[in-house]
Amino acid sequence: MTATSAFPATSGMFVDGAQLPKTVKVGGVNHYFGEGELRSQALFDNHLEVRRGEIVIMTGPSGSGKTTLLTLIGTLRTVQEGSLKVLGNELNGASRDQINKLRRDLGFIFQAHNLFGSLTAHQNVNMACELVEMERKESDRRIRMLLERLGLGERINYKPDQLSGGQKQRVAVARGLVHNPRIVLADEPTAALDEKSGREVVTLFQEMANDHGCTIIMVTHDSRILDVADRIVKMEGGKIKADSAVQETSVICEFLRQFPLFSSLTPTTLTEVADMMRVETAEAGDVVIRQNDPGELFYLIRTGAVDVVVDDGQKTRTVAELKEGQYFGEAALIRDEPRNATIIAKEHSVFYTLGKADFTRTLGRAASFREEIQQALFSRS
Repeated sequence: MTATSAFPATSGMFVDGAQLPKTVKVGGVNHYFGEGELRSQALFDNHLEVRRGEIVIMTGPSGSGKTTLLTLIGTLRTVQEGSLKVLGNELNGASRDQINKLRRDLGFIFQAHNLFGSLTAHQNVNMACELVEMERKESDRRIRMLLERLGLGERINYKPDQLSGGQKQRVAVARGLVHNPRIVLADEPTAALDEKSGREVVTLFQEMANDHGCTIIMVTHDSRILDVADRIVKMEGGKIKADSAVQETSVICEFLRQFPLFSSLTPTTLTEVADMMRVETAEAGDVVIRQNDPGELFYLIRTGAVDVVVDDGQKTRTVAELKEGQYFGEAALIRDEPRNATIIAKEHSVFYTLGKADFTRTLGRAASFREEIQQALFSRS
């Protein structure tokens, strides 16, 4: 039996050992702008899963596709190719009625605040309450509470032309949160805010995520708020290039720096390596890799132990036992040869794995890493 992948136990995706439900699932999404000869592709085969209560930050250069993907998730654009499920609803081919019903569970915060100039701050925020038919007394209570939290208690009856740019943005934040949405989609929600106001906004996000299980997905270049993220999704050229669990990356870094193989890597390189690693588990008796199979992954043992078993054509023998902090699978990747041994878990084991391309990239960037690997290969040959 082959070892199976698992989410890291340290991530926020588990409650009492159970995975939280997916609120957003993106599968193979492509998107295009324009028609005929002017048609250009903006998104390329994107895959993403976001679970209940997660705070996900999307980063990347201008034009990388962040806002396009965000607006597709928010039903503000039509899905053209691929599958995009939000709260269990498939958006590709969804009817207008299905879209309108789903929007009641979404909260939007736009970079351009999009307030109605003829309405007061209270009235602008109340539009979201009316959409979900919230009882008037409750809506008034929530509107006042949010605007006061955001420093606008004395401006609750001001119209947009009486407010500064940052104040308008805070009204837009209140409008996006007031109806207790199940998903909040925010495009640069703190860009126009000072440090104090920006921190209050992300504190509200954290409260909604932790207390109500609200999923927060935001596009931002604001490095001040990266600390609240459960995951950071990086986009380049219309494609998700990295999807990192922030807490798990920190845990992996602390684990890696204990061992000679990784200890001399610079903090930047170490973080990048941790970012690329994935978690796999195996139970006692599971075959993790099989002799003569092609090599695709490098394995570092986080916990547990494995036997290294070699079949020379005449007999099968166990040649080594590897434990926490030791690694295997590097020989096939470096030599581009089939696996030279079978690895069998002796007990429940957790591994950090690195794909072949990422492993090769790390070898090329870090001389100490390459030298440690070469020494290990020499000692085993």
